[in-house]
Amino acid sequence: MSTGLSIVSYLGATILFILCLGGLSNQETSRRGNVYGIIGMTIAVLATVLGPRVGAAGLPWIIGAMVVGGAIGLYAARVVQMTQMPELVALMHSLVGLAACLVGYASYVDTSIDFVGAEKAIHEIEIYVGILIGAVTFSGSVIAFGKLSGKIGGKPMLLPGRHLMNLAGLLIILYFGRDFLNAATISEGMRSLIVMTIVSLAFGMHMVMAIGGADMPVVVSMLNSYSGWAAAATGFMLGNDLLIVTGALVGSSGAILSYIMCSAMNRNFLSVIAGGFGSDGGAPKKPAGDGASPAGEVTPISVTETAELLREAKSVIIVPGYGMAVAQAQHAVYEITSLLRERGVNVRFGIHPVAGRMPGHMNVLLAEAKVPYDIVFEMDELNGDFPDTDVAIVIGANDIVNPAAQEDPGSPIAGMPVLEVWKAKTSIMMKRSMASGYAGVDNPLFYKENNRMLFGDAKKMLDEVHVALSQS
Repeated sequence: MSTGLSIVSYLGATILFILCLGGLSNQETSRRGNVYGIIGMTIAVLATVLGPRVGAAGLPWIIGAMVVGGAIGLYAARVVQMTQMPELVALMHSLVGLAACLVGYASYVDTSIDFVGAEKAIHEIEIYVGILIGAVTFSGSVIAFGKLSGKIGGKPMLLPGRHLMNLAGLLIILYFGRDFLNAATISEGMRSLIVMTIVSLAFGMHMVMAIGGADMPVVVSMLNSYSGWAAAATGFMLGNDLLIVTGALVGSSGAILSYIMCSAMNRNFLSVIAGGFGSDGGAPKKPAGDGASPAGEVTPISVTETAELLREAKSVIIVPGYGMAVAQAQHAVYEITSLLRERGVNVRFGIHPVAGRMPGHMNVLLAEAKVPYDIVFEMDELNGDFPDTDVAIVIGANDIVNPAAQEDPGSPIAGMPVLEVWKAKTSIMMKRSMASGYAGVDNPLFYKENNRMLFGDAKKMLDEVHVALSQS
């Protein structure tokens, strides 16, 4: 492939990537956006592999690596459950960071191109920054994978003097960055790179370990942004314009998404990085004061009573959470929704921006179950409708419907926007137990007079509700 054709191919791929991001911004166009992204990536890979910068000797190695990587990706896509998608995404981010590190070291020891003067300094800065971002992304993503998969506890690890430790790490990185630029030999520069990489890996681990469970959706989005900037840095190191543009698109979109999610949680992005509120392992927290349990009694409800409430309702709002994903209950939810809509009930879904363990988690689950897009609404679109709603059903969610965010100024989640399900005539919480949510904050909704608790596996309970509804 000639240089001119390669440039045109890169331009076409860039346009397709932009169209992909535009399509992914809306549920109705997300499939088309994915198709644009697949086509764009195919063009980009072919233009790179068949381009003028890849010699015939290296082609078999590249094709072999693509076959191995493609086989691993195909296997993961087939076996990974929907509930495992958040940790899979985090793991993918770690691979991008690792790639940036490896490319950075390879670029530094590559003597095939002799940079001099300012060009040499710029290239070395690209290498240093690229490895720095890649190392932070790699280690931070590995820790995020551990937290999301349950291998590492969700409770934040807040070390004494952690901010001073981070500052010290930054100063070390800057000091060795100067040494790296002034290095007379590759071995001297390599020493500085290794020290910086170790510090960056430690910083990435410490940063994510200090972030609590309730902030993990923001972390996934943040690491997505980091992986984009790592890819852009790799593009600068390799002189690949498409990689620079693609990385910048991913990095900027991830940063915007992180900002939107922080706004949805009434959180400051820097406060999330500094260490947010966390989890105590799922045990309900006791309120301040005498340490007694929250006032009120829990009112359980049976499957038959739940079906009766739905049968008599004119308006129903369903709020899905991570518990629905764990129970794989989205298809049962769809069956109940279809049955209620056939009977003229106005059924809608309320989605909180941080529901689940990654951005858009609930939207993906509902789309998989064929729930119509036009009855799925964002939190802000539905909150004003709860007072006129007969039944609000919460399926495996907790923190995103916690009234303490509005009613308790001392709560760790105070000020966080939530779905106001308690304002419905009747709210039904579907949970396995009384355990608190991922944030480890007790939920006063359990004890409100108009709330009912339907305990058990969400799929099993919903299947029974559907049977009870079908028989009426």
